[in-house]
Amino acid sequence: MYYEDSLEPGPAEAPVLPQSVPDKFRDPETGAVRVEALLKAYQELERRLGGMVRVPGEQAGEDEIRAFHRAAGVPEKPEDYCIECRHPMLESDPEVNRRLHQAGFTPAQAQLVYDLAHERVIPTFEHMAGEHQASSHLSRLREHFGGDAKWTETARQLAAWGQANLPPEVFQTLSCSADGIIAMRHMMASGEPGLGALPAGRDDQPDEDELKRMLQDPRYWKKKDPAFIEKVSAGFRRLYGE
Repeated sequence: MYYEDSLEPGPAEAPVLPQSVPDKFRDPETGAVRVEALLKAYQELERRLGGMVRVPGEQAGEDEIRAFHRAAGVPEKPEDYCIECRHPMLESDPEVNRRLHQAGFTPAQAQLVYDLAHERVIPTFEHMAGEHQASSHLSRLREHFGGDAKWTETARQLAAWGQANLPPEVFQTLSCSADGIIAMRHMMASGEPGLGALPAGRDDQPDEDELKRMLQDPRYWKKKDPAFIEKVSAGFRRLYGE
């Protein structure tokens, strides 16, 4: 007679695990959970989560927002932005920097705002200013020469005369402003361009010959020195009432 308790136990059955347990956490032979691997993965996840900063929500307090900004690299105050401006029309603006700081911009992001202004906005302004100046010059020339028809004919004559009698760089410079075109018209009427070497001229009220020579000066046609150009323009206005 055999008693039930005297029977030798059969092989243990493998525990049934949920299908959601990844294979990397299962023993390939027994199918049991690899506790050490699971614990190690949990510790690594906890470490990563501990180093993360939660993105502040709409109801977040100042301390939470400040902590998030600090973790992202936002400076403590707007004055800490070191902005490099690459155009004379651009400079670091305290109010703009304040708003960038309030929005949580990092130094690199704040610099990008100014760089985009330099690359995209400034050229647009310069183009608009150039068009306005050209329109203003054209209106003045039409009025000076007595209307569209006379100005069109004068422009044709000046183009032919200037290309034949003036150095290319001087002709190009004179053609860019109303004062230069009017000066060219007076030179064409006198029949003497007079663009030789520039002597040491007087500082006060140059005469017509000296003004013509000043047009050859690199400060006028190459460097475009504003003070020198204004001196030439003022001289022609004084002589011819323009």
